[in-house]
Amino acid sequence: MLELRNITKTFELPGTNEKIKALNNVSLTINDGEFVTVIGSNGSGKSTTMNILTGAYTPDEGQVLLNGVDVTKMKEHQRAKYFGRVFQDPMMGTASNMSVLENLEIAFRRGKHHSILRWGFKKENKKFFVEDLMKFNLGIEKRLSKRVGTMSGGQRQALTLLMATMRDKPTHNRIFKDYVTFSGKDPKVAKKEIEDAYNSALNDFKN
Repeated sequence: MLELRNITKTFELPGTNEKIKALNNVSLTINDGEFVTVIGSNGSGKSTTMNILTGAYTPDEGQVLLNGVDVTKMKEHQRAKYFGRVFQDPMMGTASNMSVLENLEIAFRRGKHHSILRWGFKKENKKFFVEDLMKFNLGIEKRLSKRVGTMSGGQRQALTLLMATMRDKPTHNRIFKDYVTFSGKDPKVAKKEIEDAYNSALNDFKN
């Protein structure tokens, strides 16, 4: 379950003293299996909401909860293992100077333990990549060694979609351990904060 609780975010316009409140006390709950579409005019806060969810922005007020765990203070790179994004601009979300296979391997390994001194490709991974790419019917599976920058916008968006969905389900225990690791707090304090947030979210859900 993904939840925004009373999120407020204000931006200051560059070179002025003027401030714009992009989000004002916004709350949202997305349960497992739900498909949600956010509709609004330009400047209504859609992108800001997404950036709050993924950790690109930190809210001025409110909380972001993932499966009952408060991840509001988690940085963007720490949340990357839980969230995938497909950008409107096909040039974003991939490394254009790297091959299709290299991009897929990076996405597949996101959030997983691996040696920084070891780089390689597993045959079984390549097999899975080819099978998934074939579903798009765009011929990308035949261009694994080609640089992503040489692909069309549609092919690149399809690749980004696949990369964004290459992740394991964020279980409570997994988020729990990551929060204790990344919070910088005493482990006992961090554990209690997570337990309190989880119990509070669980009670709200039941009510």
